[in-house]
Amino acid sequence: MKKLFLTTLISAVFTSVTFAQSDADALRYSRLNYSGTARFVATGGAFGALGADFTTLSHNPAGIGLFKSSEISITPSLAIANSEATFNNKFRDDSRYSFNIASVGIVMVTKPETHNSQSMWKGVQFGFGVNRLANFNNRMMIEGNNNTSSYLTAYQDRAYGIAPENLEAYGTGLAYDADLLFLRDAADSASWNYQIDLPQGGVNQRKSIETKGAINEMVFSLGANYGDRLYMGATIGVPYIRYSETSVYTETDVDENSDYFKSFSRTDNLETSGTGVNLKFGIILRATEWLRLGGAVQTPTFYAGMADSWNTTFRSNFDNGRSLTANSPEGFYEYELNTPFRALGSVGFIFGKLGLISADYEFVDYSTARLRAPDYDFNDENETIRTSYNAANNLRLGTEWRMGTISFRAGYTLSANPYKYGSESVNTSYSLGLGLREKNFFLDFAWVQSGMDEEYYLYSVDYVEPVNTKLKNTLFLMTVGVKY
Repeated sequence: MKKLFLTTLISAVFTSVTFAQSDADALRYSRLNYSGTARFVATGGAFGALGADFTTLSHNPAGIGLFKSSEISITPSLAIANSEATFNNKFRDDSRYSFNIASVGIVMVTKPETHNSQSMWKGVQFGFGVNRLANFNNRMMIEGNNNTSSYLTAYQDRAYGIAPENLEAYGTGLAYDADLLFLRDAADSASWNYQIDLPQGGVNQRKSIETKGAINEMVFSLGANYGDRLYMGATIGVPYIRYSETSVYTETDVDENSDYFKSFSRTDNLETSGTGVNLKFGIILRATEWLRLGGAVQTPTFYAGMADSWNTTFRSNFDNGRSLTANSPEGFYEYELNTPFRALGSVGFIFGKLGLISADYEFVDYSTARLRAPDYDFNDENETIRTSYNAANNLRLGTEWRMGTISFRAGYTLSANPYKYGSESVNTSYSLGLGLREKNFFLDFAWVQSGMDEEYYLYSVDYVEPVNTKLKNTLFLMTVGVKY
């Protein structure tokens, strides 16, 4: 897979005092990785023309129209995130385990034809519950020796000519307070020409990054079955975001190249929460007994209540035993985020009671995401979104084959590159599953593995070589359901 240039949290600090609310945040909350029931995941999420699965309420709500009986289901899951990082020929790996509920919900079915045998309306369905749309749980460790620059080299260049009281509250100002940026003599003070130790490197650099959280969506859906040929559905989706990131960057003079500097660390904490709303509309047509066609649209999700809180701490240690700590103010900001419109086209081939093959095509234009706030226009950030991201074409394929009450499933998902030029990010996943279906009970299992290679920069690309990383996520799911 090709490489991705990531805009990191630290890079965002370099460009803005309020380092959240960037184009990278807009992409993070716009790029979904559908989880849900084990059957949905095992078939690659290619359920847009199939229906009768609770996750379709967040996907193509017309799928609710294919339910013939009421149903309750719950899907616990175990996610394992593995990361590998190579920086200047030094290898590090890490992992993080997380347990969550990928889907829980209920669908209730009424049958108008029981009151009117001539009615073409064969069923009306209502469903509500929660589906997981994205998982942010991960952990990464990066380490290597750098003989060309220090993290502080970029700070030195950026602070030049700026009085100490005007330095950045979350960056250069903290480095100055921790005595990592300093003025050596009167000549330096006259021009605000700051100095640092080891500007040409000769240091060990290490960074740990831990992220937590998810996007979960509460759904309220209504569907109908007309003549067992046309199925319609609509969903009010209420997604809610919980995201946290803690990163610790450490730089150490391991070879004692400086007689004064020993080490420093920078710790960043970010917490993001938000609740939004969207509408989804879909149809499924049973064109023939063996062919189903589906289509759905989703309005942009309007997150009117996004809130970020963050803080930064610098700690410095010197050879003479002196240590300093500099803390930033507690940052807090409320804003709005609109994620892109989405469209879905689907086809399913049904081979009687033997099995099926299905495919979904999803269109989403990431360049249309927008940040807004009453007291700030986000003009620069929105222009970056518009010029850096493009329309992506996502593909999902799935199949299921039955032997009596046992079903065997497999799937493939391709999440296309959201970047317009330069960088490229393609996320692929493979899935397998097994299911048991009885008249009033079902039990499904799924395994899915996804992966992506990335290039990650510890700080500005102008000063440091990229870190080559490999991200691999493994997910195990089990769905338990009861029909009544």
